[in-house]
Amino acid sequence: MDVSGLLAQLLNGLAGASTLFLVAAGLSLIFGVMRIVNFAHGSFYMLGLYLAYALVERLGDALGFWPALLLAPLAVGLLGAAVEVLLLRRIYRAPELLQLLATFALVLVIKDAALWLWGPQELFGPRAPGLEGAVDLLGRRFPAYDLFLIAVGPLVLVLLTLLLTRTRWGTLVRAATQDREMVGALGVNQAWLFTSVFALGALLAGLGGALQLPREPASLELDMLTIGAAFVVVVVGGMGSLPGAFVAALVIAELKAVCIWLGVVEVAGVEVAFPRLTLVVEFLVMAAVLIWRPWGLMGRPQAVARGVGTPEAPLRRAGQGATAAWCALVLALALLPLAVEPGSYATVLLTDIAIAALFAASLHCILGPGGLHSFGHAAYFGLGAYGAALLVRWLDWPMGTALLLGPLVAAAGALVYGWFCVRLSGVSLTMLTLAFAQITWAIAYQWDGFTGGSNGITGVWPPQWAAQGAGFYWLVLALAVAGIYLLRRMLFAPLGWALRAARDSALRADAIGIDVRGVQWAAFVVAGLLAGLAGALYVFSKGSVAPDALGVSRSVDGLVMVLLGGMQQLAGPVVGAGVFTWLHDTVARSTDYWRALLGGIMLLLVLLFPQGISGFAQMWQARAAIKNKAQEGAP
Repeated sequence: MDVSGLLAQLLNGLAGASTLFLVAAGLSLIFGVMRIVNFAHGSFYMLGLYLAYALVERLGDALGFWPALLLAPLAVGLLGAAVEVLLLRRIYRAPELLQLLATFALVLVIKDAALWLWGPQELFGPRAPGLEGAVDLLGRRFPAYDLFLIAVGPLVLVLLTLLLTRTRWGTLVRAATQDREMVGALGVNQAWLFTSVFALGALLAGLGGALQLPREPASLELDMLTIGAAFVVVVVGGMGSLPGAFVAALVIAELKAVCIWLGVVEVAGVEVAFPRLTLVVEFLVMAAVLIWRPWGLMGRPQAVARGVGTPEAPLRRAGQGATAAWCALVLALALLPLAVEPGSYATVLLTDIAIAALFAASLHCILGPGGLHSFGHAAYFGLGAYGAALLVRWLDWPMGTALLLGPLVAAAGALVYGWFCVRLSGVSLTMLTLAFAQITWAIAYQWDGFTGGSNGITGVWPPQWAAQGAGFYWLVLALAVAGIYLLRRMLFAPLGWALRAARDSALRADAIGIDVRGVQWAAFVVAGLLAGLAGALYVFSKGSVAPDALGVSRSVDGLVMVLLGGMQQLAGPVVGAGVFTWLHDTVARSTDYWRALLGGIMLLLVLLFPQGISGFAQMWQARAAIKNKAQEGAP
């Protein structure tokens, strides 16, 4: 650990911070004006790098390296404008989470489009002309191109600041960031303002990707890796604050650089590998900032939106007909193994659907009736899975005990995390749940001696009595049905009514004596407990558990299930889990480009059934009933 080594790492951090700022600046502008959590922003970054590779390869000789490279972000900006006009403009009045579902579907489509165009291999671009060499700094060689990147970040910040403060368009953008409803009331064409902001945000992401061409290869994994870091920077800096995003990018990048420089250090007789913290340091920073200052380092509390959507109808108990139909469905599922061949794939798929339905239902109870938007529900699923697996592998306890205690591990995690989460709301709450989930994932990923690290834990199978025939299927079905029924009863108990009251108006609920935070905390723990049960069942169904059980993709899958089924219907998570799991299984086996097909189907469902499949069925049934009554009353 010498001074020259520290300087080299700090300069590397500055180069990375500039790129991260370009992506985060676009994301911050989009969210600040449009209030859309754009999951596809990382895909625009990835496309910028791929397009830069293709354009430099084909047009570099004719136009030159830099003109060809700079065409890539322009193309990405035009694509962003098309996405806003053709897709997002149609769902502005939809709930924010439905907009997130649409942008997540775009991620799937864009990833497979890149796979089709450029293939699965990493693509390495040429060196930047004139910047191929290195510069001597304190006896170390530092790439000249990285010094160029260090200058790009501040330059873009200055240009964006001038654009936002010295032009009429910039004035409208800043006004919309503070109060977009008032901007619309003053006669501003919000549609084209939104289009221009989204195009500029996509262009900045594409520019960040294109400038990485001489520095890193184009890869299909860049989209999800980039969007996570960009979200962190935007939230830490403050939603809509460009200087905040710049400061946050610097802080996070330099902290990572210092961790790499420190290496392995002995602290109080214990060796601490600081480079391992680079996987989680940004989420530790985000969690600390959100707990201390929920609106970010340089942000300000968001103005309350005046525009309100259609009031949500209160949850209603299922009628006798619906109850009979659900009982008949459960009975049919229980009898299914008797009608198919032993070991049939149908029972395997239905086992996965039952586990997914329990996981989705546990998320739904805090997401819909509770209004607590969570990006990190996979933390409790994974804690339940790891808890059960560790009890079986290390303590040699039976499956029954593991299924009982594994969910309690998840409930304990929800108890700790929930205490912090319920003190926040909106995007701050969402991002804090993501931070806690990523911290949990990093622990599982790196604790090789206890969790098995990246390899996970294997060899966790049901005992002989459950492995034979359909025994395990019946066990999963029984526990999933019991868990979903418990959640349904909770929502119609005093706790459920208080939870919905806290969602609809926390101030009024507090005024009539409801302990808002206590109610939400209790719901968090119950949801974590049943998500942990789903995780414990999952580990026995697959025979193993790996860190991806705690990953962001698992949380997003849960969100997709709830939103596909319908967030304000009790049947929504069950219907959504069934449709999503079946689609994922069927589509993945039918084509190599299953992500694009699945994403396209999800986009169609978002556009055609914005209230979810279950919500659409309920609306159609209500309209049919009204029509029948009108016909009966007609002379």
